[in-house]
Amino acid sequence: METAPLPWLLEPENPSARYLALTELLDRPPDDAEVVAARAAIPNVDPARSILDAQFAGTDPARGPTGYWVKPDVGYSPKYRATVWQVLFLAQLGAPPIEPIRRACEYVLDHSRRPTDRRGNPDGRFVAGKGARTAINCLNGNLLWALGRFGYGDDPRTVEAREATARAIVRRGFACHYNGGLPCAWGCVKVLRALLEVPTEKRSAAVKETIEQSVEFLLSVPPLEATYPTPSRVSDHWFKLGFPLAYRADVLEAMTVLAEAGQRNHPHVQAGIEWLLAKQDQAGRWRLEGVPGNKMWASFGRAGEPNKWVTLRALVLLKPRLENPKDGVQRES
Repeated sequence: METAPLPWLLEPENPSARYLALTELLDRPPDDAEVVAARAAIPNVDPARSILDAQFAGTDPARGPTGYWVKPDVGYSPKYRATVWQVLFLAQLGAPPIEPIRRACEYVLDHSRRPTDRRGNPDGRFVAGKGARTAINCLNGNLLWALGRFGYGDDPRTVEAREATARAIVRRGFACHYNGGLPCAWGCVKVLRALLEVPTEKRSAAVKETIEQSVEFLLSVPPLEATYPTPSRVSDHWFKLGFPLAYRADVLEAMTVLAEAGQRNHPHVQAGIEWLLAKQDQAGRWRLEGVPGNKMWASFGRAGEPNKWVTLRALVLLKPRLENPKDGVQRES
């Protein structure tokens, strides 16, 4: 039996990891006193503090507080310092929707979507730029998920973007201009993660069909082989456990969304779980193997060292296999 990492994850010095461990591993409710205290502390320490400190703090006479990072555009570039990335990273940290974060969400909803598609039809998807092909699936999946975490899941602008994304996938699958026009597994993972957060009773026909297509596509080949369509070789990033996650996905994220979609017992997912267990160290932890890039506002840990957020990601997937999780998260012998 391996040493349990739960006390390490619950250390107060990292309130983000503590909050996520309390809620995602120990199933504490949102109004639990320790949960409330941990989440409230997240913006006050790094990495969230450095991210929030970099937000433009001025105001626009016509619109009030701006809520953006770097420059007032759609917020995709530069990676990974522009606005949409900060919304995504703060959501992954479990940050509460305090006023600076609400301003950022409002900014994205008002400035990062396009009103119509190339044919002039109503659209609403999030875009990476001014080009016709910049409403990419990975971006939309990421922002739909993050905005939902900050309480904007039912906002009409979010719903419009979600439905437009689902309809586009129903029409043309997961084809992506940045993958040579071929279906992209990264985008598929991100969209599936976002759509699974939508309550079943609120899922439209397009959302339901997109979920089905997503699962079918991700299981069409063994994810550990990752032989999804690509004009080049399989990306090494797929096999590196990372945090925070950006537009790339990794095997762990793919396995997690497939498990959430009811496919935990599928042989491909079980193989991924065994692959993940083989990466666990003797203290029951997992190392940070990849980050989006060097140009971020804050550090999320050093590559090659045990990482609380990566360990949390792994344990969330492994949770059904853990013994006595409320007494100490341990791996099955």
